[in-house]
Amino acid sequence: MFLQSFYTESDNQFSVSGEQGSQFAKQICNDYNPIHDPDSKRFCVPGDLLFALSLNNYGLSEKMNFDFSGLVGADKLLVFPTSDSSELVIKDEREKAYLTLIREGDNNSNPKAIEHLVRSYVAFSGHSFPYILVPLMEQHQVMINNNRPLVMYQSMSLNLDQLELEKPEVKLINADMQVEGKRGNVTLHFAINDGGKAVGRGEKKLVLSGLREFDPQVMDQLIKEYEARKV
Repeated sequence: MFLQSFYTESDNQFSVSGEQGSQFAKQICNDYNPIHDPDSKRFCVPGDLLFALSLNNYGLSEKMNFDFSGLVGADKLLVFPTSDSSELVIKDEREKAYLTLIREGDNNSNPKAIEHLVRSYVAFSGHSFPYILVPLMEQHQVMINNNRPLVMYQSMSLNLDQLELEKPEVKLINADMQVEGKRGNVTLHFAINDGGKAVGRGEKKLVLSGLREFDPQVMDQLIKEYEARKV
């Protein structure tokens, strides 16, 4: 599968180096969040890569829910349990949990179907900033800390009407944000279409921390700096 260059596997343990995580974020997701830079002191493995590895290991199910409970650092050894259980918990060697997957319904392990969905979803997910989050923040007149921007991946869910996918496209339906003090809870609602036909839907939930009053000039500068990282 196309993911092979983005992780290392040994004795059923998986790890992602800083360089592998950074390449996945930039090359596959078009996500240039500095937290995924290999030399960042705050580096963490992209949540979308953990999502992709989960599908690679367990296949596609009709209903899937992914709850992220911790940031995975570079070269952290993770164990993906070998089980047919409906609930799977990805942990490190010290039993610390990072991701809980709950699945229901029929399952499809077709590598091509999995790759098509992964590529479509992570491309959508990687564009959250600035295209989706900035209009939301402006609407609520709040913004993330430009000196230490922190957007956390909380969870995502999928509901698929069919598991044979050829060219799935993930498209935003709507987005909303609930502001609680300096915290913003964002939900992205999306549709999954294939060949012009609706085949599923899902949600992605994010947490924005350290919110402050919206400043258009500061936000414009933050966007410019982010876009400059792509060059």
